[in-house]
Amino acid sequence: MKIALVGYGKMGHMLEATAKQFGHEVVATVDAIAPDASVNVAAGDGDAVARAVSESGAEGVIEFSHPTAVMGNIKALLPLSVPLVVGTTGWTDREKEVAELAASVGGTLMHSANFSIGVNVFYKIVEEAAKLVSNFSEYDAAVWEMHHNQKADSPSGTALEIARRVMRGDSRKTEMVTDAFHAKPAPNQLHVSSTRCGSVPGTHKVFFDCLADTIELTHTARSRQGFASGAVHALENLKQYLDDGRLKPGRLYGMDDVFPGLF
Repeated sequence: MKIALVGYGKMGHMLEATAKQFGHEVVATVDAIAPDASVNVAAGDGDAVARAVSESGAEGVIEFSHPTAVMGNIKALLPLSVPLVVGTTGWTDREKEVAELAASVGGTLMHSANFSIGVNVFYKIVEEAAKLVSNFSEYDAAVWEMHHNQKADSPSGTALEIARRVMRGDSRKTEMVTDAFHAKPAPNQLHVSSTRCGSVPGTHKVFFDCLADTIELTHTARSRQGFASGAVHALENLKQYLDDGRLKPGRLYGMDDVFPGLF
């Protein structure tokens, strides 16, 4: 497959190496500041991004840019009707708007808070654990994550998805709180806290705690390689399923759609 990469930072470079390792051709790397990108565009110039991707002849696009750029990139790329995988987080509060755009222009977008296979298995483990713990009123729950000091959003999209899985499993938790508490939390509140330090690729923890003991579930990323491999496999499957009719254009999809039965 001919793949265009929008966003050519550390993640973009790893995506390029991974795509080539899997036998694909990277026909464009598009970025606002990376000096070694094949195409440099002005920050916020979605038309230039779309033009670069269109002129490259790409058959699929992976977008890993920056939360400040992702919405502009999505709006510019969806009308190209090329399968689009988005790994940038910090925009899902506008998912309805994006879904409406996809439907109107016939574009297809697949996104996930985290493309790591291990993290998606972790989501399932967390949700099942929350279901079990919900049977015992003495247990409380919390979510914590730590990432490198270059990460622009907080909490991470992965932490927010983990929190949603806790809340799905335990109906007692109905409100997610991502700010600091200045009074004791209400029983229905689920605290999601973050730390930014050094070069940590990503660590996520879920705590189930009571007077008697603590259950701690942890996922630790050793590198970005898991994210890159998952994103490339996601694009492979997205294109294949669109080509054979298992998925329809003009919609938004997630990991469950492109890895059916696994998560």
